[in-house]
Amino acid sequence: MRRNALIMTVLLMGAGAAPPVQAQTPPVTAAAATPASLHEAIPVIDAAFDRWQANAHAPGLVYGVVQNGEIIHLRATGVKTVDGAPVTPDTLFRIASMSKAFTALAILKLRDEGRLSLDALAETYVPELADWTYPTADSPRIRVRDLLNHTGGFVTDDPWGDRQQVLTEAEFTRMLEDGVPFTRAPQTAFEYSNFGYALLGRIVTNVSGRPYNDYIEAEIMRPLGMTSSGYDVFAAPQDRRALGYRWENDAWSREPDMRHGVFGSMGGVQTSAEDYARWIAFLLSAWPARDDPETGPVRRSTVREMAQGSNFVQPRGGTGADGQPCANASAYGMGLQSGVDCNLGVYLAHGGGYPGYGSFMILMPERGTGLFAFANRTYAGPAGPLFDAAATLVRAGVAPVRPTAASAILTERYADVGRIWAAGDVGVANDRLAMNFLMDRSVENWRTVLGQLKTDAGACATDAPITPTGGLSGTYRWTCDKGVVEGRLLLAPTTPTAIQALNFRFTPTPAPAAQ
Repeated sequence: MRRNALIMTVLLMGAGAAPPVQAQTPPVTAAAATPASLHEAIPVIDAAFDRWQANAHAPGLVYGVVQNGEIIHLRATGVKTVDGAPVTPDTLFRIASMSKAFTALAILKLRDEGRLSLDALAETYVPELADWTYPTADSPRIRVRDLLNHTGGFVTDDPWGDRQQVLTEAEFTRMLEDGVPFTRAPQTAFEYSNFGYALLGRIVTNVSGRPYNDYIEAEIMRPLGMTSSGYDVFAAPQDRRALGYRWENDAWSREPDMRHGVFGSMGGVQTSAEDYARWIAFLLSAWPARDDPETGPVRRSTVREMAQGSNFVQPRGGTGADGQPCANASAYGMGLQSGVDCNLGVYLAHGGGYPGYGSFMILMPERGTGLFAFANRTYAGPAGPLFDAAATLVRAGVAPVRPTAASAILTERYADVGRIWAAGDVGVANDRLAMNFLMDRSVENWRTVLGQLKTDAGACATDAPITPTGGLSGTYRWTCDKGVVEGRLLLAPTTPTAIQALNFRFTPTPAPAAQ
């Protein structure tokens, strides 16, 4: 991945044993409080992370922003070990459950290769599941898709699952042969399951004929240039590792390193900020859909499939840019949470909590921007400052929604709208109207409505471009002598393509205030 040296920021803080304390937080200036550029946004973002790191007692922290394939901000603070060297961009962190996206993509890649089906029963690829007892007589048997979506009926297992990292293949096989209890019938609700993603790892192993970590490293990580990433922490350069700690009794306690095992498919990845930025850039490169040649190890459409959430939507509280509460909702996709936020719009996210580590990532695919953060303290997931950082970038105009070009047919039919307005009569484009158009409103009524609108609005500049909402729909806004005309154009799914609906709304210019 390319990095723009002019706008990339790498700040390495002192090598003292403690992370920055509150008093060391850089002051937030008035300009930074309402940033209008990346330069102004960075101090706001950095100050928020400094406050978070001090309050979370995280020895080390690294976070970054990736936009359009480049790192535009990368900062490392604190220390790799409480008595050691500072964190740097190439320091290695375990990213816990953010590993699930790699496992999910491996499953989808095997599906693309024709080696498995998402709708096949999981027992097709893991035979030990065939003899399981389900919770009810009418329970559906678990599909591969259910494991990806966390709808397999398993109980939430974050504390327990985190400690199963070291489980061997033989021990896992015995567990599967014994069977596991269900908390509910499959496909009836979302419930997060590390065990389910361990099963996906076993599926990758059985279907590919290679250990799941070998498959993911060789088929996904290495083609992306993620040369420092992997699952076996003891095989990595030990001087580059951020060691894991928990905070208890007002002091750091070293968490034991866990060797690679079966449950690594749910949380075992170790990576660096520089490597992970390549992963973020690759995921974002799947948007928008386009005709460009495929260049990644997995198809763009397959990456976008990871964002398809299950039908169990979860509400989430939030605060808008104006400080008022706003409703948000998300659903689990495949290794990624898919949601809509009042500040960010469409986003994808995932956190990671693990003995010794905490992490979080956010993708804003419509904005070509992604953010991530790693810390080396147990369950210290920096979701708060990362969401705040994303909102800061949006408010600063640094991460605008990428414009979509209008399709040729939408542009052509939009020109017909201009002709209709000029004539005050839909009849001038009669051959461009879908069969329902004049059934929904008569020609005579259209003439009356358009005539009144034109009288109210005066002359309008109808050459303003249309804003597409899809290949066959769009909105427009015309500036007129006496106000503004806004409208929506909707085309029909026919050949030739015709207009199925057309809307106009006039807003008069407010009268000047009385002296």
